[in-house]
Amino acid sequence: MEQQELRKRAEELAERAERQSVVAATLFLTPAEQYDLTQYFKNRRDVKLCFSGGAEGCERQLAFFLPDWLEEELLDVNEYIRAFRLTAHFGTPGHRDYMGALLGMGIGREWLGDIWVDESTAIVFCLPSVERHLLGIEKAGRVSVTAQPIALADIPPRVRKVKELTFSVQSLRLDAIVAGMFHISRSEAARQIALGAVSINYSETLKPDFAVKEGDILSLRGSGKGQLISLGGLSKKGRQFVTAEIWQ
Repeated sequence: MEQQELRKRAEELAERAERQSVVAATLFLTPAEQYDLTQYFKNRRDVKLCFSGGAEGCERQLAFFLPDWLEEELLDVNEYIRAFRLTAHFGTPGHRDYMGALLGMGIGREWLGDIWVDESTAIVFCLPSVERHLLGIEKAGRVSVTAQPIALADIPPRVRKVKELTFSVQSLRLDAIVAGMFHISRSEAARQIALGAVSINYSETLKPDFAVKEGDILSLRGSGKGQLISLGGLSKKGRQFVTAEIWQ
């Protein structure tokens, strides 16, 4: 969804939540869209905004605009998100196979949340309006599959596999951090940034001297994604120690 269209729709939902005193929710949003709305509403005390994808660790999530009387911890997301388990028979479809099969059933990507693949099974999150239709799936790629609903409460948190690394930089410029995190030269990092291959907090960044801070999420197209975890002390040569993790 285009940024202006997303923000306009979000404003409408926020107004509806306040005016009608009800919960108003978007469809599934990408991490970049979630970040944009978080920044857009961060100084709006009249807006109560939270996110959920159905389980801890979901990347694609719905944005919820809450009325004054409702606190986030009391929001029942079961009314807005469903999940089902797919079991593959005599094969191990990948994420792309499941995605292609589900979208091939005629639904929009925004109606579908995360797809967690684990060997011969997958957990799929979706909107309630398409759950019954998607439960009719019979194949993912060339492999036969069967679907069975699963309660959100029965889904274990997703454990992200990470690789931690420590390196040092002269300054916290984006090109220096990208070079350290993804094991490339600083000149190559600058080139990739200029090509639009680098994102910070899910937004494309074209400035190699952009100041990176603790907690920022960085990605390099074709090389992966990671997060700047902490900043350490200085080396004898005055270089800044950085601890980051690469998501695997």
